[in-house]
Amino acid sequence: MNITITRNNKEYKYKLDKEYSTILDALEYIKENIDNTLSYRSCCKSGICGSCAVIVNESEKLACKSKIDENDKVKPLKYCKVIKDLVVEINQIEKLLKENKTFIENYSNNLITNDEQKLINIQSNCILCQSCYSSCPVVEINKEFKGPYALTRSLRYINDKKESNFSNKLDEIQRNGIWDCTLCGNCTLVCPQFIDPKTDIMNLRMKSIQNGYSDPNIQNNNFFNEFDFDSGFNPNSF
Repeated sequence: MNITITRNNKEYKYKLDKEYSTILDALEYIKENIDNTLSYRSCCKSGICGSCAVIVNESEKLACKSKIDENDKVKPLKYCKVIKDLVVEINQIEKLLKENKTFIENYSNNLITNDEQKLINIQSNCILCQSCYSSCPVVEINKEFKGPYALTRSLRYINDKKESNFSNKLDEIQRNGIWDCTLCGNCTLVCPQFIDPKTDIMNLRMKSIQNGYSDPNIQNNNFFNEFDFDSGFNPNSF
């Protein structure tokens, strides 16, 4: 079985002596038996920590949960600084979460029902693997875009009744945030935890509108001025 790994922007093909069940198994074999300079991240090996996220055949996956096939191609995540081989910078995770204020700023004593707890549990399951961030086409053209996982975490704390003032969090996601998302759904497709960031962002848009915000990308238009409500279309508007 062969596997190709992108290292330093070059492709290296490795021949494995036997078949392995996952991409991570193959990486471990290569490091132990073929090339001990190969670098990658892994920890729990059970899909919980998210540290082994890579791109396999152009799709973001966890190496420990990705079944290996003949001639798989493995690359580091996109839009993240590559430290070495498949190891990428993770400092931006903390940066984005802090910018979005994804933590309780003003604690309240409000009681939370079981249903309300379930509502925030979904987003709390995010393991910050950065797969959604790597799959996002907006990041390619807007480096300041907050990205799917940061916005999903925002919804988690906006929905948390233990936060007495969620307006700060809504305010933080208006610029380079929810309105910049194209709603392509790539983030939802690659999430190993089956979280739906696309729907989360749509919910954040709805909550923003309910709290007086509007989409800054929609310019003031003259549609209503060009329509005569008594007689219909107003040809004099052109």
